[in-house]
Amino acid sequence: MDQNVKPAPHQIRAARAEYPRVRERDLAAQFGISEADLVAAFCGEGVRRLEPRVNDVLLGLEAVGEVMALTRNDSAVHEKIGVYDKIELGEHASLALGEQIDLRIFPKVWTHGFAVEKRDGEEIRRSLQFFDDAGDAVHKVHLRPSSNLDAYEALVRGLLASDQSPSIALKGVALKTAGDGEAGSVEDLRDRWTRMTDVHQFFGMLKALKLSRLQAVRMIGDDYAWKLADESLAALFNLASADGLPIMCFVGNRGCVQIHSGPIANIKTMGPWINVMDETFHLHLRADHVRDLWAVRKPTKDGHVTSIEAYDANKELVIQFFGQRHEGEAERDDWRFLVENLPRVPVQTAA
Repeated sequence: MDQNVKPAPHQIRAARAEYPRVRERDLAAQFGISEADLVAAFCGEGVRRLEPRVNDVLLGLEAVGEVMALTRNDSAVHEKIGVYDKIELGEHASLALGEQIDLRIFPKVWTHGFAVEKRDGEEIRRSLQFFDDAGDAVHKVHLRPSSNLDAYEALVRGLLASDQSPSIALKGVALKTAGDGEAGSVEDLRDRWTRMTDVHQFFGMLKALKLSRLQAVRMIGDDYAWKLADESLAALFNLASADGLPIMCFVGNRGCVQIHSGPIANIKTMGPWINVMDETFHLHLRADHVRDLWAVRKPTKDGHVTSIEAYDANKELVIQFFGQRHEGEAERDDWRFLVENLPRVPVQTAA
C-alpha cells in the first residue's frame, strides 16, 4: 500500500481482515493513516458515525451504567471501570467527577465520533470512540456485561450523524507555540511561581510567560523542581503499592484528562511496559518513552503540593502523579516523604 496516498475504505477493510489481531492504533500507524480513518472505513459494517456533542454524550452515559472509560496518549493508557456521574457541563471544559470515572474534558477538540460494534466469537463488543481533528483518539467508552444496552442504543440514536460515509476529512494539529517569542525570565518565573495559591494558576502563568511546562520546570530551581533518576519511576509504583499509599494518576491528551484516585496494588512489568492491573483501574505506561522525570513543588493556600511528572522525547507530558488529597487539605506527609526520597539525578557542580 502506497503510504503517500491515503488508502480507500475498501483497502483499509482488506488490511483489517489480513491483520485481525493487530490493535487499531498500531495497524493505522503501519499503513500511514489515522485511527479515525480506520474506524470510519467500517461505517455501515458495525460502525455508525455520531455527532460529537460531548455534553449530550456525558449526560446520556449515566443511564448506560457501568462502563470502562479509556483515555490515552502515545505513551500511556488509562482505563477506569465505573459510572459517568456528577457531570458538570461547560463551554470550554466539562467534568465528570464520579468516584471512579474522573475526567476533565475539552469539548472543542472532539471532532469525530463513532459507535463501534465488533464481534469476538459469540460476543459483541460495543464502544463509543471519539477523535480529534487529526484522527487521534481523545476518549473511548467500552460497554461492560452489566451495561444497559437500551440506554446505550437510545444515546446512539440521538447522536446519529446524517453523514454515514466511510471516509473522513482530517486536519493537521497546529504545533504548540508556548516557547516561541520572548519568554519570561527566571526572575519573572520565580516571582509568579512563589505567589501561586492554587495549582490551577500554573497554566495561566505558563501562558503569560510564554513558557512550555517542561521549560518552566527546568528553569525554576531545585527548591521547586528537581530531576529524578530513571529508576525512580518504577520505584514510585512499587513503593506506593507496598505502602497502600493512595495516589492520583493523571493521563491526558488534547481533548481529555483522566484521573485515578486511590491506592494501586497489582503492579506488573512486561518489557518496557509498567502495568497496573487492579479491579477498577488499569494503567499501561511505556517507561522507555520517558526522557525527563521531575519532582515538582507548587505553593498553594494549603501548603506545597508535590507532583511527579514524566515527559517524552517531544517534551510532552506523558503522566503525572500526586498524593491523593481534596481541595482545602494539606498534602499527605507519606506522599511527600516518598517523593523527596526517590533517587535524584546528581547536581553537576563546576570543577
